[in-house]
Amino acid sequence: MSIKSTTFLSIILLQFVAINTLIAQTDSISSEKINVEYTKKGFQFSTPDKNYSLHLEARLQFRFATPNDQSPVNFDYFFQDNKTSFKINRARLKIGGNAYKPWLKYYFEYELAQGNLLDFRVMIERWDFFKIKIGQWKTYYSRERIISSGKQQMVDRSIINRPFTIDRQQGIEFYGRIFPETFYDFTYHISVLTGTGRGSTINDNNHLLYVGRLQYNLFGRELEMTGSDIKFHEKPTALLAIAAATNRSQYTRFSSAGGGNLVGYDSNEPGQYRINQALFETALKYRGFSWQNENHIKKITDYKTNTDRTLTGYYLQAGYFFSNILDFVPKPLEVAGIYAHYTPNTDFGYSKEQEMGMAFNWFFKEHRNKLTMEVTHFDYESPERMEQKEWRFRIQWDISF
Repeated sequence: MSIKSTTFLSIILLQFVAINTLIAQTDSISSEKINVEYTKKGFQFSTPDKNYSLHLEARLQFRFATPNDQSPVNFDYFFQDNKTSFKINRARLKIGGNAYKPWLKYYFEYELAQGNLLDFRVMIERWDFFKIKIGQWKTYYSRERIISSGKQQMVDRSIINRPFTIDRQQGIEFYGRIFPETFYDFTYHISVLTGTGRGSTINDNNHLLYVGRLQYNLFGRELEMTGSDIKFHEKPTALLAIAAATNRSQYTRFSSAGGGNLVGYDSNEPGQYRINQALFETALKYRGFSWQNENHIKKITDYKTNTDRTLTGYYLQAGYFFSNILDFVPKPLEVAGIYAHYTPNTDFGYSKEQEMGMAFNWFFKEHRNKLTMEVTHFDYESPERMEQKEWRFRIQWDISF
């Protein structure tokens, strides 16, 4: 039996054991039956005293794309192998809840289509101002990456995500919210991680990955990590955030597949690259309008060649439910747009990658059941000032149950 099959069967067994544990716990506490309900996290089982709970959720994402699904990596790789695709882009199984106490939480997420264990973590959340997380998860760095692929506004993340995301890592995080609902309302995240990507349990040298994020919650209200203002915020809810990270490893980029390298970095000796990066971020939701923006800078030092390279990028994204001002527009329809700009090397400022896109979202049941149609235009320019342009069309159905 393969490792992927073994992992999947282990997760199914974990569900069975967890449910039976809940039932046994209920019998030992009370004669009442175990509580079963359907929530926004799927089916949930809980004991009467709420000390034990378990929720199960599955999500499928179907996608059609032409002439290609993935964004071009750079000018040289500009849609070299165009292939129209129709696929199950994501198939997720999610398991979470709490044990022993309501504030001792756990969460697992497994990608069925690719056979990857994405998240496994335990959270100690007894106090709002100080919480602890241990395991593997998406690092709290940039809003675009933190937002689940099932709760995004566009079909997928922008061209900025690939070079700047820190993605999933293993380690420990300290986080919390201080001075809530006041002028000084802040949310913070401080992480110490292996710095070698998803599925890597060890560091390739003695240098760990350190990440910090400080978020100022304007108006004393914390903005959730989701796209689109489907809740129709009656009061403006916004944030300003800064984040920074430093790491030394054999990688120059990360993704859900783990550690990797950007174009131009072929060698991957342990501790070869020092990465220092930072971002400034804004976001707002108000009466059907949503906005988010990130500005990135990243410096890569190659100790093997004794060279430095600086990357910059930003994106602007907004969406609106026009039914708020036009009676003939259906209420479930949202129109959204994005513009992203990426400079792979600031020494060649005229070398750039641009993305402009428009999306139409139809929410059958908020983000749990939605259909998205997107048209994107790419405009890339090489260091030699040669230009490539391309259009892409995608349509996606994302459903959770």
